[in-house]
Amino acid sequence: MLMKSEQSTLLLIDVQERLMPAISHGQDVVSRCVTLATIAGLLDIPLLATEQLPEKLGPNVEAVKELCHHTLAKHHFDACPDGLVEQLPEGRQHIVIAGCETHVCMMQTALSLIDAGYKVWVVADATGSRNEFDRDVALDRLSDSGARIVTLEMVAFEWMRHCKHAAFRDVQMLIK
Repeated sequence: MLMKSEQSTLLLIDVQERLMPAISHGQDVVSRCVTLATIAGLLDIPLLATEQLPEKLGPNVEAVKELCHHTLAKHHFDACPDGLVEQLPEGRQHIVIAGCETHVCMMQTALSLIDAGYKVWVVADATGSRNEFDRDVALDRLSDSGARIVTLEMVAFEWMRHCKHAAFRDVQMLIK
Protein backbone atom coordinates (compact mmCIF):
# COMPACT_ATOMS: atom_id res chain seq x y z
CA MET A 1 0.00 0.00 0.00
CA LEU A 2 1.35 3.41 -0.97
CA MET A 3 0.96 6.37 1.33
CA LYS A 4 -0.81 9.25 -0.34
CA SER A 5 0.07 12.87 0.35
CA GLU A 6 -3.56 13.99 0.17
CA GLN A 7 -4.47 11.46 2.89
CA SER A 8 -1.36 11.95 5.05
CA THR A 9 -0.57 13.76 8.26
CA LEU A 10 2.95 13.92 9.67
CA LEU A 11 3.19 13.38 13.42
CA LEU A 12 6.43 14.14 15.28
CA ILE A 13 6.58 12.71 18.78
CA ASP A 14 8.56 14.41 21.57
CA VAL A 15 11.55 15.86 19.71
CA GLN A 16 12.31 17.85 22.86
CA GLU A 17 15.42 19.90 23.60
CA ARG A 18 16.21 18.32 26.96
CA LEU A 19 15.50 14.79 25.78
CA MET A 20 17.56 14.77 22.59
CA PRO A 21 21.07 14.70 24.16
CA ALA A 22 20.14 11.38 25.80
CA ILE A 23 18.89 9.82 22.54
CA SER A 24 21.30 7.61 20.62
CA HIS A 25 22.22 9.58 17.47
CA GLY A 26 19.88 12.31 18.70
CA GLN A 27 21.13 15.01 16.34
CA ASP A 28 20.56 12.71 13.36
CA VAL A 29 16.99 12.08 14.55
CA VAL A 30 16.41 15.84 14.90
CA SER A 31 17.86 16.50 11.45
CA ARG A 32 15.66 13.88 9.80
CA CYS A 33 12.57 15.06 11.65
CA VAL A 34 13.24 18.62 10.47
CA THR A 35 13.75 17.39 6.91
CA LEU A 36 10.48 15.42 7.06
CA ALA A 37 8.66 18.46 8.43
CA THR A 38 10.12 20.69 5.71
CA ILE A 39 9.04 18.24 3.01
CA ALA A 40 5.56 18.04 4.55
CA GLY A 41 5.39 21.84 4.38
CA LEU A 42 6.42 21.87 0.72
CA LEU A 43 3.71 19.32 -0.08
CA ASP A 44 0.94 20.92 2.04
CA ILE A 45 0.77 17.96 4.41
CA PRO A 46 -0.53 18.82 7.89
CA LEU A 47 2.08 18.50 10.62
CA LEU A 48 1.39 17.92 14.30
CA ALA A 49 3.83 17.38 17.14
CA THR A 50 3.66 16.29 20.75
CA GLU A 51 5.64 17.27 23.83
CA GLN A 52 5.85 15.02 26.88
CA LEU A 53 5.56 17.09 30.07
CA PRO A 54 7.00 20.24 28.44
CA GLU A 55 7.17 21.95 31.83
CA LYS A 56 9.82 19.38 32.82
CA LEU A 57 11.37 18.18 29.56
CA GLY A 58 11.17 21.53 27.81
CA PRO A 59 9.68 22.29 24.40
CA ASN A 60 10.45 20.61 21.10
CA VAL A 61 13.63 21.76 19.41
CA GLU A 62 13.15 25.18 17.83
CA ALA A 63 13.32 23.99 14.21
CA VAL A 64 10.50 21.48 14.86
CA LYS A 65 8.40 24.05 16.73
CA GLU A 66 8.65 26.49 13.82
CA LEU A 67 7.45 23.96 11.26
CA CYS A 68 4.50 22.43 13.18
CA HIS A 69 0.91 23.50 12.69
CA HIS A 70 -0.04 22.38 16.19
CA THR A 71 1.77 20.96 19.23
CA LEU A 72 -0.05 18.84 21.79
CA ALA A 73 1.28 18.85 25.35
CA LYS A 74 0.72 15.46 26.95
CA HIS A 75 1.28 13.49 30.12
CA HIS A 76 0.34 10.01 28.86
CA PHE A 77 3.05 8.17 26.93
CA ASP A 78 0.41 7.46 24.27
CA ALA A 79 -0.73 10.82 22.88
CA CYS A 80 -4.24 9.58 22.04
CA PRO A 81 -5.72 9.84 25.58
CA ASP A 82 -4.51 13.46 25.69
CA GLY A 83 -6.57 14.44 22.63
CA LEU A 84 -4.40 13.56 19.63
CA VAL A 85 -7.14 11.93 17.56
CA GLU A 86 -9.35 15.00 17.96
CA GLN A 87 -6.48 17.17 16.63
CA LEU A 88 -5.88 15.07 13.49
CA PRO A 89 -7.27 16.58 10.29
CA GLU A 90 -10.52 14.99 9.17
CA GLY A 91 -10.35 12.69 6.16
CA ARG A 92 -6.64 11.93 6.48
CA GLN A 93 -6.24 8.30 7.44
CA HIS A 94 -2.51 7.96 6.69
CA ILE A 95 -0.34 8.88 9.68
CA VAL A 96 3.39 9.15 9.12
CA ILE A 97 5.09 9.12 12.50
CA ALA A 98 8.63 9.82 13.75
CA GLY A 99 10.32 10.99 16.93
CA CYS A 100 11.19 9.71 20.40
CA GLU A 101 11.34 7.53 22.32
CA THR A 102 10.62 4.84 19.77
CA HIS A 103 9.89 2.15 22.35
CA VAL A 104 7.71 4.28 24.63
CA CYS A 105 5.76 7.35 23.46
CA MET A 106 6.14 6.85 19.73
CA MET A 107 5.28 3.14 19.82
CA GLN A 108 2.31 3.49 22.18
CA THR A 109 0.89 6.34 20.09
CA ALA A 110 1.36 4.39 16.84
CA LEU A 111 -0.30 1.28 18.30
CA SER A 112 -3.29 3.33 19.50
CA LEU A 113 -3.64 4.95 16.08
CA ILE A 114 -3.62 1.52 14.44
CA ASP A 115 -6.29 0.37 16.92
CA ALA A 116 -8.34 3.48 16.03
CA GLY A 117 -8.32 2.48 12.35
CA TYR A 118 -5.55 4.70 10.98
CA LYS A 119 -2.90 3.41 8.58
CA VAL A 120 0.47 4.12 10.18
CA TRP A 121 3.92 4.47 8.66
CA VAL A 122 6.91 4.72 11.02
CA VAL A 123 9.96 6.54 9.64
CA ALA A 124 12.72 4.32 11.03
CA ASP A 125 15.62 6.66 10.29
CA ALA A 126 13.80 9.55 12.02
CA THR A 127 13.14 7.71 15.29
CA GLY A 128 15.30 7.34 18.36
CA SER A 129 15.61 5.89 21.82
CA ARG A 130 18.24 6.16 24.52
CA ASN A 131 19.20 2.56 23.72
CA GLU A 132 19.34 1.34 20.11
CA PHE A 133 18.21 -2.15 21.14
CA ASP A 134 14.97 -0.71 22.55
CA ARG A 135 14.44 1.18 19.29
CA ASP A 136 15.02 -1.91 17.15
CA VAL A 137 12.70 -4.11 19.22
CA ALA A 138 9.99 -1.41 19.06
CA LEU A 139 10.29 -1.21 15.25
CA ASP A 140 9.90 -4.99 15.05
CA ARG A 141 6.85 -4.89 17.31
CA LEU A 142 5.31 -2.05 15.32
CA SER A 143 5.85 -3.95 12.08
CA ASP A 144 4.27 -7.07 13.59
CA SER A 145 1.31 -4.92 14.70
CA GLY A 146 0.56 -3.54 11.23
CA ALA A 147 2.66 -0.38 11.00
CA ARG A 148 4.68 -0.01 7.84
CA ILE A 149 8.36 0.68 8.53
CA VAL A 150 9.81 3.18 6.04
CA THR A 151 12.65 5.66 5.59
CA LEU A 152 12.61 9.40 5.03
CA GLU A 153 13.38 8.96 1.32
CA MET A 154 10.61 6.40 0.90
CA VAL A 155 8.14 8.88 2.41
CA ALA A 156 9.32 11.80 0.28
CA PHE A 157 9.13 9.95 -3.03
CA GLU A 158 5.81 8.22 -2.25
CA TRP A 159 4.28 11.56 -1.33
CA MET A 160 5.45 13.11 -4.63
CA ARG A 161 4.77 10.02 -6.80
CA HIS A 162 6.70 11.34 -9.84
CA CYS A 163 9.69 13.47 -10.86
CA LYS A 164 7.47 16.11 -12.47
CA HIS A 165 5.98 17.10 -9.10
CA ALA A 166 6.30 20.86 -8.57
CA ALA A 167 8.34 20.31 -5.38
CA PHE A 168 10.60 17.56 -6.75
CA ARG A 169 13.77 19.66 -7.06
CA ASP A 170 13.31 21.25 -3.62
CA VAL A 171 12.71 17.87 -1.99
CA GLN A 172 15.64 16.33 -3.83
CA MET A 173 17.91 19.12 -2.52
CA LEU A 174 16.75 18.47 1.05
CA ILE A 175 17.51 14.77 0.78
CA LYS A 176 20.95 15.12 -0.77
